[in-house]
Amino acid sequence: MNNRIKVLRAERDWSQQALADKLGVSRQAVNAVERGKHDPSLQLAFDMATLFGQRIEDVFFPEKKSDTDNNEEN
Repeated sequence: MNNRIKVLRAERDWSQQALADKLGVSRQAVNAVERGKHDPSLQLAFDMATLFGQRIEDVFFPEKKSDTDNNEEN
């Protein structure tokens, strides 16, 4: 899942640690979500969106499939 966490965080001049503290999670958790290495729980995704004053779909969005993912072998 892609997200705008890094951009939204930078707009507020928040470090990953500052965001983590506001959310009650570890900095490593914020880093993993921000880099797309871990999908947040639904609750964490809502908490992040709320904290940024955004709708969840404006913060998180699905990865686009590549053309090779869409081709089926017959």
